[in-house]
Amino acid sequence: MTSDHDEHDEHQVRTTEHEAQANLKAVLQLCAAGRLRCSEKTLRPSAATVKAVAEALSGGDFYAEEPIASFAWPLLLQAGGLAELTSGKLALTARGRSALTKPAHETLALLWQRWLSRGVIDEFSRVEAIKGQRAANVLTAVKPRRAQVGAALAACAPGEWTDVDTLFRTMRKAGHDPTIARSERALWKLYLEDPEYGSLGYDGFHNWELLQGRYTLAVLFEYAAVLGLIDVDHRPPVGARDDYRDNWGADWTDCISRYDGLLALRLNPLGAYATGQTATYLPSPAPADTAPKSSGGLKVLPNHDVVALDGLAPAETLLLDAFAERTGDRVWALTSASLLAAADTGRELAELRHYLDATAAPLPQTVTTLLADAARRVGQVRDTGPVHLIECADPAVAALLATDRRTRTHCTRLGERNLVVPLDKLPAFRRSALAQGYPVD
Repeated sequence: MTSDHDEHDEHQVRTTEHEAQANLKAVLQLCAAGRLRCSEKTLRPSAATVKAVAEALSGGDFYAEEPIASFAWPLLLQAGGLAELTSGKLALTARGRSALTKPAHETLALLWQRWLSRGVIDEFSRVEAIKGQRAANVLTAVKPRRAQVGAALAACAPGEWTDVDTLFRTMRKAGHDPTIARSERALWKLYLEDPEYGSLGYDGFHNWELLQGRYTLAVLFEYAAVLGLIDVDHRPPVGARDDYRDNWGADWTDCISRYDGLLALRLNPLGAYATGQTATYLPSPAPADTAPKSSGGLKVLPNHDVVALDGLAPAETLLLDAFAERTGDRVWALTSASLLAAADTGRELAELRHYLDATAAPLPQTVTTLLADAARRVGQVRDTGPVHLIECADPAVAALLATDRRTRTHCTRLGERNLVVPLDKLPAFRRSALAQGYPVD
């Protein structure tokens, strides 16, 4: 039996390839349900959003009390163009809605490449123990830094474990140097604990592992591992590294970053595909706890009930919650009202049909009829956008403007004396009406 202290120091190996594919679907479902909020200023997720994501992750976050995956996912959706921020809430874009039914590995590879080119935060800002980062002209541009880490990852041999210190040495030898400080002068503005005594400008106080190394760990642990590109061997960060102990203020610092616990990494088949080492994705066998549930575990009954006999993954639960009414712990009822309510919020019925066909086919005729009827109703009434209602003094003027070649393409007659003009056509309508001697008040 291990003691609490032993359990705390124990390292864990986490295979991420299949977890990430399940997590992508879960986070997309959370976004589709309108449950992800981020700061409009910083784009970072709110505490409630981090908690919601953590609860939906397959296997949970890497650490129970220190967000990594649950912090990264909302940022990855934004960087990848899968979601956009509107009034503080993330909403799926057309690309994001398409990702709900696309093979997950394709989307994960895209997200990695998009993060390298347009990640929405500087990962080094998450290394909070190193202060002074917000001062002017201190940090280098983030995109070239990120590219250096991406190149180092792409140079890793698939399937082989590499401890992080070996990776650091390999990066330095290959010239993959994600330089953090703009200059020697800038180093003096970075510090631990105290801006004077703890400055990193002193000789020997700004080693590669402390700056470039911590940045590399942040990118790999919070983004490459979260996207399922690398398997990780990790332990709690406190006391995991001692490469900063000679710095002033180290006695009061338990660790430099939440990423200090990353001990070793292994590029897996998804990582080899995402970094361009292989042209096609050949997945490794899924661990038993992440393998997809058999279709026999989900039953769709003729009375429109959906029953999850063995429970569901978080993403599947969120999907059914969106389209059906939950009537029990593992039972949902599909109704015309629930389907149309989902469509009214922007959800596509094809997403539900795709899922049911993949997991519970063949569907009862009563259910296919229900789905087809709902699909037929969607689109019968369409919002074509805002319009201006133009009132004319008499029917003759309305008829003239509605039929004249200069104005008829910009308006539609409504009743005897009114014209409807789409918002984007109003300027052209006003010019054409004026040309005929009818200025619009």
